[in-house]
Amino acid sequence: MDSFDYVIVGAGSAGSVLANRLSEDPGVTVCVLEAGPSDWHPFIHIPAGFMYTLVNPRVNWLYTSEPSEWTGGRRIAAPRGKTLGGSSSINGHIYNRGQRLDFDGWAQRGNRGWGYADVLPYFRRSELRIADVPAADDDTFRGRDGSLPITDLDWRDPLCEAFVEGAVQMGIPRNRDYNGASQAGVSYVQRVVRNGRRVSAARAFLHPAMRRPNLTVQTHTQATEIVLEGGRATGVRYRKGGRAGALREVRASREVILCGGTVNSPQLLQLSGIGPAPLLQSLGIAVKHALPGVGENLRDHYAPRFVARVKGAGTINERSKGLALVGEVLKYAIARKGILALNPTLVYVFWKSDERVDNYDLQLTFTPASYKEGVQSTLDDFPGMTIASWQQRPDSIGYIRARSADPFEAPVIQPNYLAAENDRRVLLAGMKLARRLLGSQPLSKYYDREEFPGAEKQSDDDLLTAAKQRGTTTFHLMGTCRMAPDNDPTAVVDDQLRVRGLAGLRVVDASIMPTMPSANLNASVLMIAEKAADMIRGRPAPDAVLLAD
Repeated sequence: MDSFDYVIVGAGSAGSVLANRLSEDPGVTVCVLEAGPSDWHPFIHIPAGFMYTLVNPRVNWLYTSEPSEWTGGRRIAAPRGKTLGGSSSINGHIYNRGQRLDFDGWAQRGNRGWGYADVLPYFRRSELRIADVPAADDDTFRGRDGSLPITDLDWRDPLCEAFVEGAVQMGIPRNRDYNGASQAGVSYVQRVVRNGRRVSAARAFLHPAMRRPNLTVQTHTQATEIVLEGGRATGVRYRKGGRAGALREVRASREVILCGGTVNSPQLLQLSGIGPAPLLQSLGIAVKHALPGVGENLRDHYAPRFVARVKGAGTINERSKGLALVGEVLKYAIARKGILALNPTLVYVFWKSDERVDNYDLQLTFTPASYKEGVQSTLDDFPGMTIASWQQRPDSIGYIRARSADPFEAPVIQPNYLAAENDRRVLLAGMKLARRLLGSQPLSKYYDREEFPGAEKQSDDDLLTAAKQRGTTTFHLMGTCRMAPDNDPTAVVDDQLRVRGLAGLRVVDASIMPTMPSANLNASVLMIAEKAADMIRGRPAPDAVLLAD
């Protein structure tokens, strides 16, 4: 039986950072168990390859959520990365931290040391900010010495330029850095792409660390159970090579650290007898440590998309077919330029659902492309452009629950999209703003007609019906191993990310988030892992950043 000081389950964003930071100490040994393969596939590294990895079972768990009222009874895809780098190897490359109030809210809920001034040094630690025109406050908000390159999208397109100008004319200001002092405004995206290639957490953190003799990384290795002895996690059982693989065990003399993500971490806890007692008993799993919050508090961003036909300008749709695509492939092969170097979203807008709101609760995205049925894996056959909108901080809460005691069976995923009335109110405001942006004067010379939901769909009921018909995930599942104080019945981990009531076991991934950040989640997951590494190593936290009000 192999034995290490630390056993990390999952080589995604958090697992890659932790493997790097913990193995910096040559006096400890670290083992990482990853269910998927190595990240060798070329489509992982080509930015536009997300359209392939989004539906590829070799590198994607291909989960789906349960039907619900506000999805019109549809199952919504819930892709999760299953390879080195995890979801950072298959996502849309976006770097977006969120707002100061997100993390101050975590601290105000009793999670000590998680306010924005506390976590900002950890955002900066991992970041190598590369900007053609640095912002005046970069020294405060941005990092220049980290391993993760954050670049500005350098693509310029008549449709994108017209969209940005239309937003400005509507009173939405340009924002040079939505990860700086303020998120509000319109801008081209910041992304984790350098020289035309994706830089996943595996490329930035894990692969450099794998040269160290004290780090062992095992792929095709699915954890099936956490080993508990006397209230302490002492190891992990796993199968190498899938369901038919031999059952093995690896020991952890110091800690087992779950980095499986919002779906897999709570599922593994439940399979190990850690979770809501009624659920475990119903599945025939022995209750070893009753913890009601495991798998609860699931949230996700739900986005309907408006699609318009384009006239008088080329879109990505036409450039991705026939001889035009051949030219794009050559362009990428020679210069790492063209549509293959793009991510699914090119322009961001952060704005308010209501002028009386004192923070920005809407996120909108624009791209000069459109997708069949609104799913970002197959482009439409006509020239199209798309704008999506969603509520930044949803109130609707769902759950993740093991479907059976079989670790190879996908769990039940129920986000309960739009169940909360406030979510529907904010979503409607976002959809109406999206339509106004598409109808702006600068875009008018390119705007042919609204393809979906159609210009005749004007009432609130019409728009909510459209959201039911085609709304989909933005891939931001979080919250199922919630960090909270003892008096919160949904608490799973404390503010040191230790599983409550057990020794030697932590969770470090998006599942620990108490509430949804106003953002895509990958940047915050990297921050969480950087902070967790200091906690695990017993290192003092860096000084909080002094920020002006």
